[in-house]
Amino acid sequence: MSPKQPREAGNLFAAAGMEQDAPHPLPDRLRPRTLADVVGQDHILGPDGALTRMLETRTLGSLVFWGPPGTGKTTVARLLADATELHFEQISAVFSGVADLKKAFDAARARRETGKGTLLFVDEVHRFNRAQQDSFLPVMEDGTVVLVGATTENPSFELNAALLSRARVLVFHSLDTAAIEKLFANAEKIEGKQLPLDAEARAVLVRMADGDGRASLTLAEEVWRAARKGEVFNAEQLQAILQRRAPIYDKSADGHYNLISALHKSVRGSDPDAALYYLARMFDAGEDPLFLARRVVRMAVEDIGLADPQALAVCNAAKEAYDFLGSPEGELAIAQAVVYLATAPKSNAVYTAFGAAMQTAKQGGSLLPPKHILNSPTKLMKSEGYGSGYQYDHDMPDAFSGQDYFPEALGRQTFYDPPDRGFEREIRKRLDYWARLRKERGGS
Repeated sequence: MSPKQPREAGNLFAAAGMEQDAPHPLPDRLRPRTLADVVGQDHILGPDGALTRMLETRTLGSLVFWGPPGTGKTTVARLLADATELHFEQISAVFSGVADLKKAFDAARARRETGKGTLLFVDEVHRFNRAQQDSFLPVMEDGTVVLVGATTENPSFELNAALLSRARVLVFHSLDTAAIEKLFANAEKIEGKQLPLDAEARAVLVRMADGDGRASLTLAEEVWRAARKGEVFNAEQLQAILQRRAPIYDKSADGHYNLISALHKSVRGSDPDAALYYLARMFDAGEDPLFLARRVVRMAVEDIGLADPQALAVCNAAKEAYDFLGSPEGELAIAQAVVYLATAPKSNAVYTAFGAAMQTAKQGGSLLPPKHILNSPTKLMKSEGYGSGYQYDHDMPDAFSGQDYFPEALGRQTFYDPPDRGFEREIRKRLDYWARLRKERGGS
């Protein structure tokens, strides 16, 4: 290798606008140095926050931090160790096994003998299996470690009850617009320049961060790298440069269930605009349209019912239209069904009635229907009274006999109670009419 080669390599870095000793990434340079520097988590770190009170009373116990990526879970754990003068030990459930846990516990015991406590931070703690989670219990109980576990998944489902009973769960929130803007302002201070974005593009960049502080700073850094001197990007240029960060959405985790719940409740609440928004969110995140079509059918039978008998037909037709057209054209049919449901009269009367009938059926056992409505194909059955006294409704006045069809041991029940809304207003009139006839003709 000639003496000139190192200089040439250095010149390549310089030509590309890069220093060989490049500064650390922006998220690392802006990492909070104290708990007061953490943004977006005032509910736990503010003057009356849970962690603030723990630190004031020196009663820090084991904790589980639950929240989305980039909300400060690791940083807060590290700063907690500093604030309480505990040794900070970090392991990841993704890369660690039983041997790593034993090594960490043994080191904590040895450290304890010298008078130094240990804050053991376990990232992605939900990745440990049940047996591995149980291994934390003894060292938590005897004070060998203060456990701080971090998880993006719902602890109620992913962590065992024994571990949860010994740790307090603190929820970290996605960063709101104000918190992201504060991060951008801090970044502009250390960079010594404004983000080269107009107002609309800056708002778009905030949305692209999706509540993730680390992502917001990474995106800001990409913008600065891309901008030529004096250049200011608009929203369209920004999206072209960054190629848009995909929404955070795990179809098997909380994001999935939160959005489908929001869609369902928006339909139930007769808000077509909110319903379309959540439907669009799920389509944009890559949700299976057939899953959405099935849920829309469920909404039709649960929340609209017979208040609009066409609702179920519309939703089934939307599913068929999607099967026929595919994406993206077929998605419009599902959107049309969602708007139909959101603007339809609402009733859960059939849903409630069926639930009550199921409960009565389970509790009542194998009760025999009244004999007058049983078929009697044999002489023996006729002699036992099967079919005796049955009145054929079509031969009766008003095509209504008013007979009782419930088992004698159960007595007449009322499950279906339609409201005075939509088509069920007409059903209510019929039921009231038949009730009067039943009473006039001696029925119950």
